[in-house]
Amino acid sequence: KVYVACQSMLIVLVGAVPEYRIDQEGIPTSRAELGKHIHFADNFTSIVTEASTSWYLIEQEAYKVSLASSLFFAGLLIGNITFGPLSDKLGRKPVYISGLFFDVVFGYVTALAPNYDTFAVSRFFVGIVNGGMALVSFVLTQEYVGKSFWSFTGSLTNLTFAVGIAVYALLGYCVREWRYLALVSNTPGVIFLLLSFMLPESPRWLYSQGKTAEAEDVLQYIALGNGKERLNLKLKPSAGTLRKDDSAPGILNLVKHPVLRWQTIILMYIWYVCSFVYYGLTLNAGELRGNLYLNVALSGLVEVPAFPLCMFLIEKSWSGRRKTMACFLIFAGFACIFTMFLPTNAGLLLSPTLLALCGKMMVSAAFNIVYIYTSELYPTVLRNAGLGVCSMSCRFGGILAPFVPSMKSLSPSVPFVVFGISGLSAGFLTLLLPETLNKPIAESIEDLQSPKYQVLKNEEAE
Repeated sequence: KVYVACQSMLIVLVGAVPEYRIDQEGIPTSRAELGKHIHFADNFTSIVTEASTSWYLIEQEAYKVSLASSLFFAGLLIGNITFGPLSDKLGRKPVYISGLFFDVVFGYVTALAPNYDTFAVSRFFVGIVNGGMALVSFVLTQEYVGKSFWSFTGSLTNLTFAVGIAVYALLGYCVREWRYLALVSNTPGVIFLLLSFMLPESPRWLYSQGKTAEAEDVLQYIALGNGKERLNLKLKPSAGTLRKDDSAPGILNLVKHPVLRWQTIILMYIWYVCSFVYYGLTLNAGELRGNLYLNVALSGLVEVPAFPLCMFLIEKSWSGRRKTMACFLIFAGFACIFTMFLPTNAGLLLSPTLLALCGKMMVSAAFNIVYIYTSELYPTVLRNAGLGVCSMSCRFGGILAPFVPSMKSLSPSVPFVVFGISGLSAGFLTLLLPETLNKPIAESIEDLQSPKYQVLKNEEAE
């Protein structure tokens, strides 16, 4: 996740615009001539300052920096929707390793790009494999451990992403040349790729596919690695084991099954709102002044307190996954709405920026829980497909959020009302989903026929 964070945040520093001035003497007649009249500050370089005649992304060409960022998020959307079903069909490990391999390859293409077009296209492909690989790696991590550890491993995984943002800021502070920064931040992927070959396949996936002997071998390997003695382990055949004439479950099953259909619709909206409010608060709370690298680091570190809070609350019987996520989303919604009532000069304790940062921490917590919660709601045979569809809707939230500030032309408070209503509505919709704390994980679609999976509203266990 540290590597994923570096790739995700790359454009923030690589596409930063340093201070510059343009000589007014003479009118440049070509891009090559334009380069002689531009003088950039020499504290760092970026694609904006690239000395090639086809770059210089300023003034009329400045939109290309945002375009490269948009292409990365468009790639994430495609990766989220394609890698999930592939890993459900082919296995977690081969899809994860393939994605990480191509992520490293396209990462180096980004660093060595001879022109802007190559850079932009490489960012698109990095987005595809980065988003897909990150999704599969999250599921793989969850399926290595027992369900009682899912909240811990899920929170720890998302926590390392936030820490990765701060690590990337530190790398940017130390490496000011953008090509070297791209190379340095991409190189850890090679180490992680080599280490990943040591990982076993997901025992849950093997079991869901009817490969009980292989699943038993993986469980024995994990037990020995934990210092346990060799176990006398024998798994029962899975109720959802495919017959040879059956086709593997796919995305259409998310629509066919009534329980999955309504859960997916609600979860897609919640994922969308999490992304929408998260990026909206970041854009509307007011940009932090001062050091660029410190600002990037703070944008990640402000999320860190959310994760231990999540791990504590979602394991308590009086809160659980459902109520905790609903409360975090509702608090984030109120933070957005209350922000518009505070004057900008109200002081530190009552400043809109501080309240917006608190809101960002709340929605970060909800974002963390929704990963864990979603993976528990879907059966193993459809877990990656479900997460992929939900994560796809999340990308739409990230794409739309930057356009909301333009609504300030109607009224300065309109953007905050939009984000606030979104957060509140998602929070209340969360209460329609079932609680998964201390409940068994569905391995197959057949498991959903059990009465406890037939209702969306949570019921107290008898």
